[in-house]
Amino acid sequence: MRMEIDENGVKHIRLDHTEEPHTPSRMKRRAESPDLTRKAPERAPLKRFLIVCEGKNTETSYFNQFRLPNVFIETVGLGYNTVSLVNKAIEIYSHKSEGDRPDEVWCVFDKDDFSNESFNKALKLAEENDFYCAYSNQAFEYWLILHFINHDGAPLHRNEYNEVINSHINNIGGKYAGKGCKIVNTHLFEILQAKDPATRRSRQELAIERARSIFKRKSEISPARAESVTTVFQLVERIISL
Repeated sequence: MRMEIDENGVKHIRLDHTEEPHTPSRMKRRAESPDLTRKAPERAPLKRFLIVCEGKNTETSYFNQFRLPNVFIETVGLGYNTVSLVNKAIEIYSHKSEGDRPDEVWCVFDKDDFSNESFNKALKLAEENDFYCAYSNQAFEYWLILHFINHDGAPLHRNEYNEVINSHINNIGGKYAGKGCKIVNTHLFEILQAKDPATRRSRQELAIERARSIFKRKSEISPARAESVTTVFQLVERIISL
């Protein structure tokens, strides 16, 4: 840009043809301005669990209560036990299409009165097929008991489970029909998830801690002989960690 004065003394401003209205540096800064468009948050990939259960009511009703955004749980209650249960899980998995197959298959069963041989054989068969086992010795309800008491893993017959559970939940409006439908309803599940008044920690957290401690203490014993023990805590940890 330059200034010129004509013969009448009038000033004129002329734009130099070599000068551009927008300098390259200004155009560059404009091109590099940040993108303020809000991007949708990325969701973690869905984790799929197939949980094949011995019981038709207790285990399935319990695991169906877990509703997490990144977890899909398919429960199957068959009434099979030990080896026959694992074989059925193998069959169910093999019939699924590639895109419908779960990330993890868990077999949930009890020791009950089944032979030590069949119980340990079921664990081995599951491992050979890359399946996991959430077993309980004697029964699944022992896992529920650990939400309320720090049981030391001593023998406790499954016929006593119902009374022990109800002794801790009846006074807070809960009920478990261990000699009836054996269903873990929404209210009972909420009690299991709630905080323990004495410790101010969630009962589920306490149950995991107690079950892990007992399992570790008895890890050198054959699973069929390790009473009272449950590995349901391992499955629950997998579900809630996602």
